[in-house]
Formats: sequence, structure tokens, C-alpha cells
Amino acid sequence: MTAPYGVGIGWRPEIAGFVAELPGLRFVEVVAESVPATGPLPPGLAQLPERGVTVVPHGVRLSLGGAEPVDPTRVAHLAAVAQRMDAPLVSEHIAFVRAGGLEAGHLLPLPRSREAVDAVCANVARAQAELPVPIALEPIAALFDWPDDELDEADFLTEILDRTGALLLLDIANVHANARNRGTDPLALLDRLPLDRIGYVHVAGGSEHGGFYHDTHTDPVPPEVLELVRALCARQRPPALLLERDGGYPPAAELRAELDALATAAGFPAVT
Repeated sequence: MTAPYGVGIGWRPEIAGFVAELPGLRFVEVVAESVPATGPLPPGLAQLPERGVTVVPHGVRLSLGGAEPVDPTRVAHLAAVAQRMDAPLVSEHIAFVRAGGLEAGHLLPLPRSREAVDAVCANVARAQAELPVPIALEPIAALFDWPDDELDEADFLTEILDRTGALLLLDIANVHANARNRGTDPLALLDRLPLDRIGYVHVAGGSEHGGFYHDTHTDPVPPEVLELVRALCARQRPPALLLERDGGYPPAAELRAELDALATAAGFPAVT
């Protein structure tokens, strides 16, 4: 996704009707594991490419950061969905979700160690060998750092991107959450990341609980995250920004207002 796509939204069955009625929409992201490799597509999804909307499959189960090699069947499924949707790229997380045959059910953070860099790069290479399109890697939100970290976040991510040649899926809401929870400066991180490697950007809402900011995807995008969008675009505007909602869906007017606010912050045309 090197050409400008503007503002998009995460496609979910619960808001399929809303997404179908957005007149200026040019791209969506769909959870890859929710799309079958063969057979009927979820209602409403098949019509998007027909009207010129790009669909990007977003994986959540590859476990690229796991110590074990990625499951070839999961990679094959991601590849099949990419081909089926005629996607220009796919994306996945720099995280692990399973170990020793146990499924965590969550995206878990990696220690920022040399060993972890090697594991991620090896698994990304295994995936790239089977994928028909480039892959963008997303750093996750984390409530803690591992005690054996050897690298800071910027060096960790840059080394992985340099060694794999992958694109960066930058979640600006995660940047906000991590800085808030760690007491660090989010702008300092932006200044050290290879912003020219961004494939696209996630934007989402969250909320404060127990002294921590949680990246919930069920709350409105806070002003601080929109301000980070402005700061990012002032440095280098990415080709696309995507609003994520995974529950707590508000009325259509509120969703349109969020998309409009995101377009305004990024300097892209409204899609509503």
C-alpha cells in the first residue's frame, strides 16, 4: 500500500451495513481468521472489492514471536485469503499467542532481546516464503516490559524490519498506551522509527482502569491519540489510516464522526 488510500475502517460483520454505505471508502481490514479460504464469504465482504475497496487481511494467530516455527497451515490460510481478496499486503503482530501447545487467546509481548529478534525474523521469513504479497508487522500494546530486555522499542522494531524487509503496521493507539503506561514520550519513539516503512496505521480508542490505559477497541478515540496522528502526519504521512472497533459499536452518527475526526487529523478526504 504505497499509493495513498486515505482513511479506512476495520470490517466486522456487526457493522457490515454501515461500512457498505460509506461513499468515499477505499480500503478496509478484515481479520484473516474470520475469512474462509474457500466457500461463501461473510455477507457484505465480497461486495467490497467489486466497488473498488481494497481488503487487507489482518492475522491474529500466526504467533510470529513464538519460539516454535509458525504453523504452515495458518500461513497457508493467510496466503489463500490474501489471494482470494486480491489484497496488496497482509499484516500480523510482533507477539506470541501459543507455546508448548497451549493457546493463550491473547497477543502476548516479547522480551526485547536478541534471541527474540532472531525468533521473529525466522518466523517472518518462513511466512514470507509462502505469502503472495508483502507483510506488515504490528507492535502490540503491553502493560509491562520483560526484565531481560536488551533493546529499547525503537531499536527492537527497526532491527526486525531491517532484517526481514517487512513493512511496519504502526498502531498509534498502542504508541499512546505504551507511553502512558511506561511513563515515556510517544513523540520520542516516533522520531526514532523508520516512518518511511509504514504500510498503514491503526487508530483505536481505549480507557483507563486500575491506573493503566487499556487499548480496548471498544471506546472512542481519545484526543491524545488524534494528536499523535497529527504529529505522525507532520513527520511523514502514511498512505492509509484505519479506525479499529471490535465491540461496543456506537450509533452510525458517532462512527461517522470518528472517521471524520481521523480524516481531519491526518489531512485526508472524508470517507463519510
